[in-house]
Order: sequence, then structure tokens, then C-alpha cells
Amino acid sequence: MDDVADEVVVVDAAAIDVVLWQPAYIALGSNLGDPQAALERAIVAISALPKTQSWRRSALYRTVPFGPVKQADFINAVVGVLTQMPLEDFFAALQQLETELGRGPRQERWGPREIDLDLLVYGHETRDSESLRLPHPGIPERDFVLYPLRDVAADLYIPGLGRVRDLAERVSNRGVQRLA
Repeated sequence: MDDVADEVVVVDAAAIDVVLWQPAYIALGSNLGDPQAALERAIVAISALPKTQSWRRSALYRTVPFGPVKQADFINAVVGVLTQMPLEDFFAALQQLETELGRGPRQERWGPREIDLDLLVYGHETRDSESLRLPHPGIPERDFVLYPLRDVAADLYIPGLGRVRDLAERVSNRGVQRLA
């Protein structure tokens, strides 16, 4: 048998550039123009982000607007992706996509919009800053988020909120209609 010398290999951990894939879930909504086409364009654009792969997408849902503003029904969906983009870069990219896809400056809270992209969950990250709150704080009371999110990740545990399947069973259905 050959003699094998024991050799210790020292690796500088800082020199290894390992970037893990993070799951992220984005809620999409639109009620101006052609909402279904707007969501399809948004899904394609999200999938084309650098270091990002589309993983799953929900059916489209027709939903009653949330909040006090009288307006047309929304079309909503959720897309699940895997990304290697850092959280801040990914969030900035989503905001840039909103602008590119036709979202203008917000006129009124919960008002009509050409496109709305809300980052719901990014890995196990929790944040509470003025510009970003994760997980998205509106998830538990929004049927238009939970029903499509259940299509994509029913067993997802959302930090501090619970499992998507359980949250969806508890939320009031305000007339959500599955389209396709």
C-alpha cells in the first residue's frame, strides 16, 4: 500500500465566495389597463433579474380592492423565485421593475395601480425599517396574498406569522375568484 501522508489544508474562509440561493416570494397586483398582461410582463421581468430563477407561480385571482378607495377589481398572483442577489439589491430591483412596468408615483394609499410588486418573504430574513418590512406585515389579513401564496408555498413557515396553509384557512374570503 502506498503511504499517504496526513496533510492539513488551511483554507481562508474569507477567500471563499459562497453565495447561497435564497427563496423569495413576491405578490403581484394590477387593476389598471390590462391587468392580466401587466402581471405576465412582471413575472417575465422578475424571472429575468440577474442571479434569479423563477421557481413557481400561482394561478391568477380576481380580487376585491383592499381599503377604502372605490376602484376596479384587481388581478393578483404570487411568484416564488430563488435568488443570489443580496436582499437590498433584490428589493431595489423589484422597485425598479415597478417603475419600468408603468407604476407611477403613489397617489393614494390602496389606490388603483398599473402594477404593484410586494416582497413578501426573503429567506428567513426579518426587517423593520421605513423602506422594508419583512415578512410583509399585511400577509395575515390579505386573502389576495394568501390564496395565491398557498398555490406556490402552502407549507412555507413565515417567521413570526405561521404556516401559509394555516393563515389562508383563517383569513376571510372577500370574494376572491381563481381565474387560471
